[in-house]
Formats: sequence, C-alpha cells, structure tokens
Amino acid sequence: MRRLDNIDIRLLRVFVALADARGFAEAQIALNLSQPTLSTHLAELEKRLGGQLCHRGRQQFRLTELGQATYDATLKLFRDLDDFTQRVASATGGLSGRLRIGISDGTFTSEELGVQRAIRAFLQPGMDVFIDLSLGTPAELERQIADGERDIVIGPFSQKAPGVIYRSFASEPHLLYCGAGHPLFSKVDTAIGRKDIEDARFSVRSYRHFDDLYLVGHPRAGASVVHMEAQLMLILSGHFIGFLPCHFAERHVAEGRLRAIKPKSFGFSSVHKIAHRKVDASRVLVTAFLETARSARTTG
Repeated sequence: MRRLDNIDIRLLRVFVALADARGFAEAQIALNLSQPTLSTHLAELEKRLGGQLCHRGRQQFRLTELGQATYDATLKLFRDLDDFTQRVASATGGLSGRLRIGISDGTFTSEELGVQRAIRAFLQPGMDVFIDLSLGTPAELERQIADGERDIVIGPFSQKAPGVIYRSFASEPHLLYCGAGHPLFSKVDTAIGRKDIEDARFSVRSYRHFDDLYLVGHPRAGASVVHMEAQLMLILSGHFIGFLPCHFAERHVAEGRLRAIKPKSFGFSSVHKIAHRKVDASRVLVTAFLETARSARTTG
C-alpha cells in the first residue's frame, strides 16, 4: 500500500458516500456524479490502498474487510480534520467546520424542541459552519451518537449509550387521539368507557410499543409505526387511536380532523435530552451549539 498521505481526500469522500448509500444509484444523486466517474474514483482509491474495498453488482454492494476498516478510519479522519479546522478557527476568534445534528422526527412544530430556533441563533454572518441535520428514532440517534456518526442529538433517549453525556432539554406532552370518522370522535369523554378503548384499533410507535399499551391498558396493538408522521396518518384515517405530541396534533385539532380522548386520563410527558460524546466535550463547535440551543430554548 502506498503512503496514506498521498491519498486524495476527495476519493475518500466519494468512498464514504458510496458506503453510506450502499451503492452507486443513491451516491450518484448525493454527489451529482455519473456512475462511470464514481467507478473511476473508487478504482483509483483501491489502487492507492492496494486492495478491493467493496463487492459491487446489480443486486449487491458490500464492503470488504479492507473496505470496512477504511470506512471506519476515514470517518475518524474526517472528524479529526473538522476538529483541526474548528480549533484553528477558534484561535482566530471564529467558528468553522461541520456540525452533525440528529433530532427526533415530528418535533419541528414545537418551539421548544425544534432546532430551527437554535440554528437561527447559532449561525452568524460570515460563519463558515456546515450544518448536517438528520432525523431519526431515539434508538437510531443514540446509536449514531455512540458510534460518532452525529455530534449532537436531541430526543427522548433511554440514556444507555456508553461514553455519552445526556442533559435535560425539554418535555413534550402527549395525548391520546382519534381522527374524524372514528367511532369515538363524536362521543363525549364521559360516554367513553373501558370497553370502547379496548375495542378500538390501537397504533403504537415501535420504540414505545409496550409503554403505549400500558398507559392505556390496551390488550394489543393493531398497528405499529416508526415515525411520527406515519402515526398521524393512521390516526387521521379514522381507524386507529394512538398517542401524539400535543404540538404535533394541535393544528389538526383546530381544523376538526383530530380530537383528544379523555385527556385527563390518557396523557404523559416525554422528556427529551440533548446528548454528545464525552470525547467531544471540549470541541469548540459542539460546546458553542449546546450553549446556544439551551439559551434559545429558555429565552425564546
């Protein structure tokens, strides 16, 4: 293998994009490069490293052992480069680099949880910061922060990821809802009994499956979803009841498409945490955004 300091960083970025996309089709879109160009770049990187990085075919794209080792090492290299850029920028009084943020889906309608206000306060004119924002389930986000794929994540976490620091961020009230056309939609709360709830099809979020059932005392789930938007779709269909964040349901309630079922009996608050890895505790870009996010939430 040739000296690694002769490898073009652009080839490594192409390789990471290919690995993340698990093939050429999606990577072409992400990089805006043709498949022949991607193939040429990959072949050149393999030549410089001295081995095959992946198995590719029409139905398969899989990293080799060398490919996986290269992928992991490249991610660390990119983090180190970002850290270098941030430290140099900080020494000159500015902030620079890439900040990878992850947040639970369905939070944009919350002034407290949505990161749009924090980003608005964080980014200043002339600041050379690239924001990489992604959505995910709490379990996905905890895995990503533990693996170093995200710098900061916000969500209702189990707080089990090793090497991660969690801080309280905001609470998110939930209520049990049904949609227009559901048998319970036109019933007053006092007329809704235990059997009415048990007979209703109940949609749960897969990562809260048993918690949702226990809160209502429902015997079984009739549907399972991963994302909040999917939960809303099922409830709006008029065939399911299920929990939604109040801020997420508010507009649909006002428009007469949703109603809360016995809010005094069926409700809970989900506590969201903001988390980062312990090894990133001194990274200027991370600490700066953490401070801005907490300040934006409390002063907004």
